[in-house]
Amino acid sequence: MGAGIHEWPLMFFTVIGQSVAGAFVVMAAVLLSGKLSPELNRKVHYSLFGLWLLMGIGFLLSTLHMGTPLRAFNAFNRLGTSSLSNEIASGALFFALGGLYWLLAVLNKMPAALGKLWLVVVAVLAIVFVVATFRVYQISTVPTWNNHYTMFNFVLTAFLGGPILAALLMRVAGFDLQCIRRVPAISVIALLASAAVAISQGFDLASIETSVQRATDLVPNYGFLMDIKIVAVAMGLGCWIMPMIAKRNPSVLSLGVGVLLVLAGEIIGRGVFYGLHMTVGMAVS
Repeated sequence: MGAGIHEWPLMFFTVIGQSVAGAFVVMAAVLLSGKLSPELNRKVHYSLFGLWLLMGIGFLLSTLHMGTPLRAFNAFNRLGTSSLSNEIASGALFFALGGLYWLLAVLNKMPAALGKLWLVVVAVLAIVFVVATFRVYQISTVPTWNNHYTMFNFVLTAFLGGPILAALLMRVAGFDLQCIRRVPAISVIALLASAAVAISQGFDLASIETSVQRATDLVPNYGFLMDIKIVAVAMGLGCWIMPMIAKRNPSVLSLGVGVLLVLAGEIIGRGVFYGLHMTVGMAVS
């Protein structure tokens, strides 16, 4: 992954954040379905804490990318005009409102009607956060980032890491995953799309070069790393899907391993993304 390694805080933050966003949308849909018993509804709400714990870890890691972490709040200075400020603000709002919803819900202080509206609002914020995240990297002077592959890769992370993370947390709560047995198909389609994007991007990298460097030289083992990513994600999803095909619920352990494999694969892919940083002109990344 070469130059991408030093961006490890952002690698973890973006992958974790997008996965949490995807997981919340799935769990919100289940909660809004109204088909859960009061007891199961309570347990699923408790399991939502896992999302906010991960989101908190992600934000903490993101501050390590800054020269002075204590000045992290300066990232809000150009809200509305800076893609970075918009990303941090949308993520913080998603985190804050989602966390507040969870707290009020587990304390039984959330009115039913307001709770449904709140879930929808936070789910929308989750989507806004994912969009804001990839827009940060739409930089005209960075040709390897300023393309549709960035959007595809970041959005697909939400579809790959989100559903299986939601499945893990809901299984911890005792939810019968057979009730959402079609959801894994979303991640399978996302995996196929991710593989197609990786192949297409690999070909397009050959056409990107400046007077001092070529994109293909930035990550010479691009193909090998993307193969590892796809295999890891496929194995992770298999930990969820294979038991479902056998018409039984996967164990928490199996889902936990699956989540780790999917996140590991996506982090490898994100490392490749950061390793592909190059600028137009004479500057060498």
